[in-house]
Amino acid sequence: MYMLYTVITHGVRKYFGGKPVLDGVDLTVPTGSIFALLGPNGAGKTTLVRILATLVRPDAGTATVAGHDLLADPVGVRRSISLTGQYAAVDDVLTGEENLRMMARLLHLSPRAARARTDELLAEFGLEHARHRRVKTYSGGMRRRLDLAVSMIGNPKLLFLDEPTTGLDPLSREQLWGTVRGLAGAGVTVLLTTQYLEEADQLADTIAMLHQGRIVAEGTAGQLKSSLGGEVVRLHFADPAGYRRALASVTAIRADDRLRMVEVGTDGSAAAVHELLGLLGAAGAAAARVAVDRPSLDDVFRALTEDRAPEKEKESIR
Repeated sequence: MYMLYTVITHGVRKYFGGKPVLDGVDLTVPTGSIFALLGPNGAGKTTLVRILATLVRPDAGTATVAGHDLLADPVGVRRSISLTGQYAAVDDVLTGEENLRMMARLLHLSPRAARARTDELLAEFGLEHARHRRVKTYSGGMRRRLDLAVSMIGNPKLLFLDEPTTGLDPLSREQLWGTVRGLAGAGVTVLLTTQYLEEADQLADTIAMLHQGRIVAEGTAGQLKSSLGGEVVRLHFADPAGYRRALASVTAIRADDRLRMVEVGTDGSAAAVHELLGLLGAAGAAAARVAVDRPSLDDVFRALTEDRAPEKEKESIR
């Protein structure tokens, strides 16, 4: 039976020291998609991943992973998932081929099946030319591709990716992104956690923003950016008094006290920008410099997570 969703959670809660770390998380992750989970440090991302990986039990709520109930069938969940951490977990002394064959045998593949699966993965991840080289001679991008290949030995239905391109140069990052897209194209569901917002923008079919244990927004990168308005007007002020008056007069999506800079979302029209500047002028807060840009995922992240009250309800952007 074809599954529409690889991950489904309803009302997942987790408390540590009596305080909620996850406060009723609802998620649906479509099969064969790349789903990015974003949030500031302490938002609950790691806790949610650990729950879905059966490493931590939720205090309330339900979840299924690849059709297996998280609490009733944790073994089925574990057989359906794989996890690639922030740093490559491969043996530097062994060759690429030896790493793959060793892990395949640890996963109880027969010697013949381990050899066959190793050959398949070396070809799939573009590492055939380096199969006999020790991993310590690999570039950072090659090591990450080998780490991903190891994660795919058991043909998981769900792959957890944590900060997959940390420390990679731009070319290696692009190559790895292509590899991840290929995995999703082959039907693997990828749950990506990252602080690198461009990565989520480039890769994710759907992005969920987690803040203070709740999903505060969810949608495509385009939908999330559009939620701020058509354009972001960036205003710089010459003196602290004008900057403070501007903050009191507009709804800022971002402000920087040091630079005396305020960003405001608008619909992108000339009339809206003209109205904003008129409002500031009337308040005695004329801007020294003005720039207009399209919103970025960074702008969305700041708007949703900075100084947001915990009782704020989830914003639907579907």
